[in-house]
Amino acid sequence: MLYNTMHHRWMRIVAAIFGEVLISLSGRLLIVPMGLYAGGLMGTCQLLRTFLQNAMGLSLGTYDIAGILYFLTNIPILLLAYRGLGKSLAAKTVVCTVAYSVIYSLIPSPATPIIDDYLTCCMLGGILTGVGSGIILTCGCSSGGLDVIGLYLSKKGSAFTVGRFSIAYNAVLYTICLFLFAPEVAIYSVIYNIFASMVLDRMHKQSINVQALIFTKEDQHKLGQYIIEKLDRGVTYWTGIGAYSNEGVNVLCVCLSKYEIEELLHVVHTIDPHAFFSVQEGTRIYGNFHKKLD
Repeated sequence: MLYNTMHHRWMRIVAAIFGEVLISLSGRLLIVPMGLYAGGLMGTCQLLRTFLQNAMGLSLGTYDIAGILYFLTNIPILLLAYRGLGKSLAAKTVVCTVAYSVIYSLIPSPATPIIDDYLTCCMLGGILTGVGSGIILTCGCSSGGLDVIGLYLSKKGSAFTVGRFSIAYNAVLYTICLFLFAPEVAIYSVIYNIFASMVLDRMHKQSINVQALIFTKEDQHKLGQYIIEKLDRGVTYWTGIGAYSNEGVNVLCVCLSKYEIEELLHVVHTIDPHAFFSVQEGTRIYGNFHKKLD
C-alpha cells in the first residue's frame, strides 16, 4: 500500500495535505492556546500577527491572520522553488502552501488550553509537527517557508539538513521572542521546535544516503538495466562465489536515498523474488550523485 501511495501522484498530494492538517492541528490546538510560537516562517508570521493586533488592533475574529501572512510571505520563496528546485516541486509547493494557509486560518483555537502543561504541549505539538512535515517532504512536496530553503541548500550540497537549517533560523527567531515576551514563552517555544526538528530529520529520508548490495543468481545485466530505467540510479556489479554452495552469484551495488529503498525492493523482487538484499545506512557519498527531492 505504501509503495502504491508513494508512486501515485495524486495520492502523494492527498498524503501531503494530510500532513498539513497535522501541522495545523498542532499549532492551533496545542501551541497557540499556550501563547507559544511556532518555528520558521509561521513563527515569524505569528510575531507579525501579534504586532498587528496589539499595535494596530487588526483582527479577523476567530480567523487567524497568521495564515494569510504566511501565504503572502511565501511568494518570493515560491519563486525560489520554481527557479532552484524545478517546476514539479514548485507546483506542489503552491498547492501545499495554499492548503496550509487555509486550514491553519480556519481551525478555531480553544480559549483555554486543551492540555494545561507546557512541556506536554511542546512534546505532543513537536511530534505532530515533525510527523506532518516529514510526510510532506517524503511525498516530494513542501509547505513552503524554511522547507524550501532547506531543500535548496540540501540540493546544493550544503551541510545543512532541513531540520538543522530550521534550528539555526529559529535560534534568531526565539532570541527575539526572549526580548519581547516572558522568558518561559521563548524557552518552551524552543523546546517545541527542537522536538519538531528532531522528528522531521528522522522522517525526512531523502537526506539519508544508503548503499544497497543485491545478491542474485539471475541475469545481472537485466536487473541492472531495470534499476537504471525505473530508479534512474547507476549500478555496479560483479561476480562472486557463495562459500556454502560454492556456486556463482551476481552482486550489484546501488547508492540511493533511503526513501527509494522500498521501490528498489519492488524492482528487485520483480526480477528475482529470491534475491538476497542488504542495506547500509548513513553512507557518505562523494562525486556524481543526484539528490532527488521529488
